[in-house]
Amino acid sequence: MNWDPLILTFKLSFVTTLILLVISIPLASWLSQSKSKVKPIIETLVSMPLVLPPTVLGFYFLIAFSPGNAFGNWLNEWLGLKLVFSFPGLVVASVIYSLPFMIHPIQSGLSNLPASLKEASFLMGKSKWQTLVKILLPNIKPSLLTGIVLAFAHTVGEFGVVLMIGGNIPGETKVASIAIYDEVEALNYDVANFYSLVLFLITFGILFLVYVINGGYLKQFWK
Repeated sequence: MNWDPLILTFKLSFVTTLILLVISIPLASWLSQSKSKVKPIIETLVSMPLVLPPTVLGFYFLIAFSPGNAFGNWLNEWLGLKLVFSFPGLVVASVIYSLPFMIHPIQSGLSNLPASLKEASFLMGKSKWQTLVKILLPNIKPSLLTGIVLAFAHTVGEFGVVLMIGGNIPGETKVASIAIYDEVEALNYDVANFYSLVLFLITFGILFLVYVINGGYLKQFWK
């Protein structure tokens, strides 16, 4: 049994989730309080991966990052980034594709906090960044956890986007979802079932843990 697709899948999910967490906190904070005229445009762009077919996003990523394209050639020549058929390309595509799954829970959590929390922090002389990190984020731990888990689980299940931008290179871009497709095509149902079962059990366990923690069942258990 080849474990490389599974290892690569969880490596991609971990790296993607970490990057998304760094990006999403300031962006979600801005979206939760901004009244800018461009806010609807930003929200639309962030949410588009929810409704666009993955192959559409994957196709445009493939065109944009291709060395034959001016932008892709610039990335390759000046920054040394080869994003087509490479693991870094999978990361970039996954970050964009899973962005709404991290942004929306955090934005919702921040929007539902009482304004008095922020006002009290400002009165105590805290900066906007200190208020966000020390006051607001600790009060939306369930939203943060939900965003992290949804982004991780969504990245685990990616297929169309990673296939278009990464192809099917063993040890480099062949994640578990692609490996399952390959094994089914080759009629190796036992191997496909193994990959599928591992993904099913792990994602079920992660989501179940989130519901247990956010529902307060652990506190009830330890009483």
